Amino acid sequence: MVGHAFMGAAHSHAWRTAGHFFDLPARPVLRVVCGRDAERAAAAADRLGWESSATDWTEVVRRDDVDLVDICTPGDTHAEIAIAALEAGKHVLCEKPLANSVAEAEAMTAAAEAAAARGVRAMVGFTYRRVPAVAYARQLVAEGRIGEVRHVRAVYLQDWIADPEAPMSWRLEKDKAGSGALGDIGAHIVDMAQFITGDRLTSVTGQLRTFVESRPLAAEHAGLAGTAGSGRGTVTVDDAAMFLGHFAGGAMAVFEATRFATGRKNAIRIEVNGSLGSLAFDFEDMNVLQLHDARDPAPYAGFRRILVTEPEHPYVAAWWPAGHGLGYEHGFTHQVVDLVTAIGAGVDPTPTFADGLQVQRVLAAVEESSTTRQWQEIPS
Repeated sequence: MVGHAFMGAAHSHAWRTAGHFFDLPARPVLRVVCGRDAERAAAAADRLGWESSATDWTEVVRRDDVDLVDICTPGDTHAEIAIAALEAGKHVLCEKPLANSVAEAEAMTAAAEAAAARGVRAMVGFTYRRVPAVAYARQLVAEGRIGEVRHVRAVYLQDWIADPEAPMSWRLEKDKAGSGALGDIGAHIVDMAQFITGDRLTSVTGQLRTFVESRPLAAEHAGLAGTAGSGRGTVTVDDAAMFLGHFAGGAMAVFEATRFATGRKNAIRIEVNGSLGSLAFDFEDMNVLQLHDARDPAPYAGFRRILVTEPEHPYVAAWWPAGHGLGYEHGFTHQVVDLVTAIGAGVDPTPTFADGLQVQRVLAAVEESSTTRQWQEIPS
């Protein structure tokens, strides 16, 4: 695993846990974690359960005792690490968004497709697909339970930088993160909307906004060029994104992603309206899916609350008795299960790098639309 901060901790928990609850075709061995600082990487290895640590990822991806490389670094390093690992014959799991640009994502996808011909697999980590309620929503749509999809509205609301004095981080620097709320959290709702509906966005129009243009420098930014003595750094990404979209199947969509929604910590909300009913989900109540059947007689019409904790629901049978809810970390465990199962079966896991590229094209189209103030087509 390359990177060991927030995502590294979540991924490590999943690698440690998956084989204890699910019947996997191979048992993950946490061989080595890689970071820039030797002392911090060693501490992370000890804390997160890895056998060893390293500071040079180029050596790690060539090691004979490593079969899979898990990339948990900022977006500016995804392409280089993933392509090198695939060329070295290693399976790859890469955090989202796939890259910082469409060109990088295209190169990664080409490398993944070439590697697949040699039996090497690659997957991008859109973990919210693995929340049982979200997976069940996709199942209900695919079964035709809500009929023809007509509307999709999806939001991802956080407030962790709403304070204008919150310090700079790499997530606020375009050269490292690629974009702000658009790529960091907007990518999730784009993927989730396409996953649930089984359809893809074909065009978008939107706007990006930066509310706070400079922030205090955190300790790791003290040596940034052009900032010495100023005590503040320039925010070079969007704070919020809003956009409209059209799906290939004819549905209309509305998206909002912001890190300035005061009071909202991780509110991922999606509602899908169809000709025969509707579905609604909110990650802050993640074990529940709301379902409305338009065929119900008027006295009983309305949304029903489905507690998605029954063994018949996706992934749930491996866990606890009905009513014992799952949490954020379980999506990452399910991601490991799906990836290792696909590798064992010799098939491509989903979402593929090609799926990640398609989301990258949506993000790029939104950014372009914000500049041109025009609708943008998304290549298939």
